[in-house]
Amino acid sequence: MSKKIIVSGTGCSLVDRLFNNISFNSEEFNKYLSKENGDGGLVPGQLVFIEEFEKFTGEDHQSVLKILTNNRKHDKINIGGPSIVSLIHAAQLSYDTNCEYRFYGGRGDDSEGEFIISLLKDTPLNDKNYKITNGETPYTLVLSDPTYNNNTGERIFINSIGAAWNYLPDDLDDDFFSSDIVVFGGTALVPRIHDNLTSLLKKAKDSGSITIVNTVYDFRNEKAAPDKKWPLGESDESYKYIDLLVTDYEEAIRLSGKENIDDAVSFFKNKGTGALIITAGVDNVRIFSQGKLFQRIEYAEMPISEAISNELKNGKGTNGDTTGCGDNFVGGVIYSMVSQLQSSNMPLDIKEAVSWGIVSGGTTTFYMGGMYKEETKGEKRKMIEPYFELYLSSVTQ
Repeated sequence: MSKKIIVSGTGCSLVDRLFNNISFNSEEFNKYLSKENGDGGLVPGQLVFIEEFEKFTGEDHQSVLKILTNNRKHDKINIGGPSIVSLIHAAQLSYDTNCEYRFYGGRGDDSEGEFIISLLKDTPLNDKNYKITNGETPYTLVLSDPTYNNNTGERIFINSIGAAWNYLPDDLDDDFFSSDIVVFGGTALVPRIHDNLTSLLKKAKDSGSITIVNTVYDFRNEKAAPDKKWPLGESDESYKYIDLLVTDYEEAIRLSGKENIDDAVSFFKNKGTGALIITAGVDNVRIFSQGKLFQRIEYAEMPISEAISNELKNGKGTNGDTTGCGDNFVGGVIYSMVSQLQSSNMPLDIKEAVSWGIVSGGTTTFYMGGMYKEETKGEKRKMIEPYFELYLSSVTQ
């Protein structure tokens, strides 16, 4: 039997209420669009806190939601969050391997928290360290417009941090830091973890762990200082403790403080980041690796899956949306890393990992919401594997 791999992750976990087919170009919607960075208005592809949104509008957010949705109920309620969704996906893909995925996080003692726990029972994710903290369970109202940006689709997130304010670095035990892989996902929505990332990453590296950070839009720091780059932990020292950083185009620009993506890539290289993956919606994924954990790659780009794009053009996933694409992308990358580690395939092949990420993110558009509820073990991997094989053959020809 292959060596057991333990993956422990912490960061954003919440309840998603998803509203599909919301027009971002309507007259009603235009009233609530942001006028300048960090003002609390709505921006396609970005997140805003409920408190800031209510200051911007001068109205209760539920009243505004009724206007934006024409007073209809959400289309779906699901588990969301860049940390927990990516770990669930990786665990589902790893269903027949000798590995364990653990989630560390905080939720409220309420019906929303119980809803999350009830769904987790049908996943392979170990949730024994998902603890009750003060405050309500975090949630996000997800507005989705599948016609936005030439029918490629986009979402807007209205978020309540809730109990995540009270989840602390001390809540991460020694077992967390001694895991084979430690993942910090969407920590901008878990403020105390995010603000201490430098020391937490260092502690993980000192324990011999592989470290992964996947980011989310940091509205808190955007609001505080829209003219400055976003901090990641106590200082830029964080980057040298990261084996793999996964971010999207906008987040890469704001974290680096640079005006273009080439300069942003150079920033992360110069700060000592081991490897970098930058997603950009339907555009190419950018990657580099310093040659430590992964094979050395100065710079490369990888396209999205043509097979999945064709499926969508032909009508598959008409009831789906783009929510959770980035989270499942990360989960696919993690799954590939675990598989390669178990095969003693060192250094790791980052292109193979990105390939799993691309098809994982792409197939998320076939259904609504980030978390896919499996009826049987292995169901999700069986759905994705044919697209992975097609994709791998297309990029290696």
